[in-house]
Amino acid sequence: MSWAFPNDRKRLAQAERFWATRLKYMAPQEQVYVTDDLSGVAVWTLPGRWHVSWRETGELARMMLNRRLPMLVTGLQRLERAHPRDPHSFYLAVLGTDPPRQGQGIGTALMAPVLEFCDRDGVPAYLESSKERNIDFDSRFGFRVTEEVQLPNRPKMWPMWRDPVGAEL
Repeated sequence: MSWAFPNDRKRLAQAERFWATRLKYMAPQEQVYVTDDLSGVAVWTLPGRWHVSWRETGELARMMLNRRLPMLVTGLQRLERAHPRDPHSFYLAVLGTDPPRQGQGIGTALMAPVLEFCDRDGVPAYLESSKERNIDFDSRFGFRVTEEVQLPNRPKMWPMWRDPVGAEL
């Protein structure tokens, strides 16, 4: 979030508004998994339902009306182009765990329900890693990097694809 919201003082409030908007559109898909103590969350979209609508794009753009908007739009377009269209897949939009709770299996537990469904029903999964150090974590679940996407002004993202376990390749 520091790439999108560089001001340390404003970042938390801006990120809260951003995710409130995103969740307004993703939560109705009923693929939001949260720990009882709110220390972790996984937000997925259903297969074929990952695309950000024009309405949502407008809401997000309004909250980012500043000189960084063109850079943010360019970065999001690059990620959008990297997102596979076929076959339809579950999309892990967010996986987060409170830093003091990381390494305790929370992320694994939050990913499990959807990955079990993917394997049972032969549906692939997709995510974008925003941190290179998370690639090893995601790889343990069968995700593999498909490319490296350079966002404007520094950060890289790593789109990752997962074929369902036991599926014919």
